[in-house]
This record gives sequence, structure tokens and C-alpha cells, in this order.
Amino acid sequence: MAEIKEAKLSDLVFDDKNFNKHTEYGMSLIEKSIRNNGAGRSILIDKNNRIIAGNGVTEIAGQIGLEDVQIVETDGTKIIAVKRTDIDLDSKQGREMALADNATAAVDLEWDAEAIADVSAEFDIDVSGWGVDIDLDEEQQQTPTINTNETFVVEITCDNESEQEKLYNEFNERGLKCRVLTL
Repeated sequence: MAEIKEAKLSDLVFDDKNFNKHTEYGMSLIEKSIRNNGAGRSILIDKNNRIIAGNGVTEIAGQIGLEDVQIVETDGTKIIAVKRTDIDLDSKQGREMALADNATAAVDLEWDAEAIADVSAEFDIDVSGWGVDIDLDEEQQQTPTINTNETFVVEITCDNESEQEKLYNEFNERGLKCRVLTL
């Protein structure tokens, strides 16, 4: 049986080369989920308590005052399941947690191309084999190139000013750059 060790969030070390810079909107959804439903998913740490996966969750947990950590040690040959004894999947909270888990994953990913390029070069990792597509400038030896001349626009036609204001506010809350036009 795996031993469970008690620790503090402060015992964990964030990944200084985290590939995900996170989005403001995604982090706000993680916070909303943890505040409304509590912790639901584990994080992954290495043998030195450095965070491999779950930097964003750990950051939010610390910000809202969660301090205690239960560490289950494993060698990767077994799946570790977190069992919430207070929740049934077929309940409002259970289904909302499932939705929150998938929704935050979808909107909280913002690749850190520089970190990916650095680690890819250092450890000879083929990132394209993991579905990651970043452009690397060969002259600068693995330094990512970013095209800052492109602008992507979504135009939404609203039926009235109230609907326009509602969408504008929603998109701003998500951290998107918006402007209101009346044509």
C-alpha cells in the first residue's frame, strides 16, 4: 500500500521552465472551480518536490489559502486516483467538476515557446511528436520566432446594445482585448 505523506504547499517548488504560461481567463476558472468545489485533481511532483504538472492549480490553491498537501509516492507503474468521498458524479457538483476540469484545460493553455525551445534543445526532445508546433529560427539556434504583425479579429453581430454590452463585458472578463463598434 502506498504511503501518504503530509506536507505543506510551501514545500513544493514551481517549475522554473513551465511550458504553460496560463491564461488569465483559465486561471480565473481554476480559482472558481477550487472555490466552489474544492480540490478535485492531483498534481504531479518529482522526487525533489518540484512540480511537473499542476503549477497553475498550485498557484491558485496558495492564493486562496489551501496550505495542506497529501503526497502519494509512486514509481509510475500504478494510476493514482483521487477519491472525493463527498461527491457523486451524478450530482450538480459532480457534473460541474467534470465540466470545470475540461473547460479549464481548454482555455488555460498558453505555450511558452522560449521555454519549450530551451528544453527541447537541452534534452533533445522532439516537441512535434507531442503535437506542439512552434516555429524555431535556425540562425538563432532554437530561439522561437513570433510574428507580431498578425492581428486576428472576430466580428459578432448583436441584435441590440444590451446584448453587445453583455458580450463585451464577458470577453473582457476572459482577458480578451475588445472594442465596441456601432455600424
